[in-house]
Amino acid sequence: MRILVVEDEKSIVDFLLQGLKESGYVVDIANDGQTGLDYALATPYDIILLDVMLPKLNGFAVIRELRRAGIKTPVLMLTARSTVDDRVHGLDAGADDYLVKPFAFAELLARIRALLRRPSTSTDTIISFGDIELDTIKHEFRRKGERIELSGREFSILEYFMRNPEQVLTRTQIAEHIWNFDAYAGSNVVDVYIGYLRKKIDIDPSHSYIKTIRGVGYRFSPEG
Repeated sequence: MRILVVEDEKSIVDFLLQGLKESGYVVDIANDGQTGLDYALATPYDIILLDVMLPKLNGFAVIRELRRAGIKTPVLMLTARSTVDDRVHGLDAGADDYLVKPFAFAELLARIRALLRRPSTSTDTIISFGDIELDTIKHEFRRKGERIELSGREFSILEYFMRNPEQVLTRTQIAEHIWNFDAYAGSNVVDVYIGYLRKKIDIDPSHSYIKTIRGVGYRFSPEG
């Protein structure tokens, strides 16, 4: 899951970045509203955490521009402004939820999970096909009931595949979803991680979940 955090207060940015990464999310940071808007228009995110009081463009303006552009990504607004009018303003502008600072990180994670469970995002917390199961809260992968350890990147790639079964995903799509803007992604890094993942989940020679689509990318096929 890839999250965009639009926040200009360094202490909060550091707090969110550490906690979200530890929770298995890929995170991009924008320190002002205009940069956040540019990122959100250019890249598909699973959720956006958006401050209200931002340089260049405030959070209300950002969310209005996103909705005007047809971007339906769930937006959770984070702000110290706790009046009813402020909350109503944010929700009316197009936000999906509102969390007042300071907040407990556990509550933030719960609200993120709640937003991601909405039907339009198709994000159940447990995804299963045949003999494999992915638990996105416990961050566990099991095959035939046996737990198999995956790295953070491997888990994120597999989750992306399992949420998009039978769809051909290009290397660019995978890289954009799994690696943030600050991470270096070499030309073959996706292929390398797909190789790692295959060694762990495609253990039955008669059933390969990940298919290579030559010259394009990969497809996750539950039927093998």
